[in-house]
Amino acid sequence: MKIVSVIGARPQFIKYAILSRELRMSHQDVLIHTGQHYDYNMNKVFFDEMGIPAPDYNLGIGSGTHAHQTADMLKGIEDVLVKEKPDLVMVYGDTNSTLAGALAAAKIHIKVAHVEAGLRSFDRAMPEELNRIITDHCSDYLFCPTQTAVNNLRNEGLADKALLTGDVMVDALNHYKGVAEKSGILEKLSLAECSYTVVTLHRASNTDVRENMENIAEALIELGGLGQNLVFPIHPRTEKLLWNSSIYSKLKSSVKIIEPLGYFDFLKLLNHAGKVLTDSGGIQKEAYILKVPCITLRENTEWVETVEEGWNVLAGTDKERIIALARSFRPENKQRDVFGNGACRIIAANLISHQM
Repeated sequence: MKIVSVIGARPQFIKYAILSRELRMSHQDVLIHTGQHYDYNMNKVFFDEMGIPAPDYNLGIGSGTHAHQTADMLKGIEDVLVKEKPDLVMVYGDTNSTLAGALAAAKIHIKVAHVEAGLRSFDRAMPEELNRIITDHCSDYLFCPTQTAVNNLRNEGLADKALLTGDVMVDALNHYKGVAEKSGILEKLSLAECSYTVVTLHRASNTDVRENMENIAEALIELGGLGQNLVFPIHPRTEKLLWNSSIYSKLKSSVKIIEPLGYFDFLKLLNHAGKVLTDSGGIQKEAYILKVPCITLRENTEWVETVEEGWNVLAGTDKERIIALARSFRPENKQRDVFGNGACRIIAANLISHQM
């Protein structure tokens, strides 16, 4: 089977890296990189570290409004699909690259497989939520990381296309964790294990809303003043927005702000953290798998299992709630195996059984 895989953002690089190892054993795989993430530390370093083959096509789309970015991707992806004539297009997650890949393929009657299908936050103000819903309804194969995701698709009339595979990030973490442990990032930053909290912040619902951004920043400043060791690998877009704020200098004096990290450095940093404060969906899940308590700077989550299991708590953007949870939150439950194991093998086997 000839597969075209569409990726464009950090979480997709990681998922593709581990799944493509399995796919390439039995299928021809053509890689399109949309260029949605174009900063080196958000992009090329992941290819270098994980040995991802150079993309067959790099569309170089870059930033833009959701409509402009998705439209440019649609045009570029369609051109490749017309040329390559694949049997299947594989898309990952919930980004504009995901949506564009699924739409471009469906419009010209090429089958679509969605890895990480069925997630729902039930908040349509999130661009990612719209991307998930539309992608799932465009797809022919829906590879679900959890039973909750399968249930969501059943409720939308898509049960016949859904398959519970487990999460490919379990495979990725199992595969790469040993390599990541060789990273010297803790020594470089003078950090002892479990003595620090990792912070990540990038969602537009936080960074583009001044009140939310300032509430989170003020909470971080106060936590730093109370003696919490906060390490903040800052997203380039977030830093640009904060740079124009009067609060940035105070933040820099209270929080260890560092450049974005490569995958192995970040994986080791997260794996040995005492806690993580994040608005990232993927990091909520990675924290759970790595048994790191997570405080989510959002009012909702697509990874509901992490909250139900007591290892993730939703703080929103309320300053006092963030501070209280960052100081006191401790999971009380033992974890269950909610994200499975061996997802890549299950997905590859399913595609072989459905070869056209």
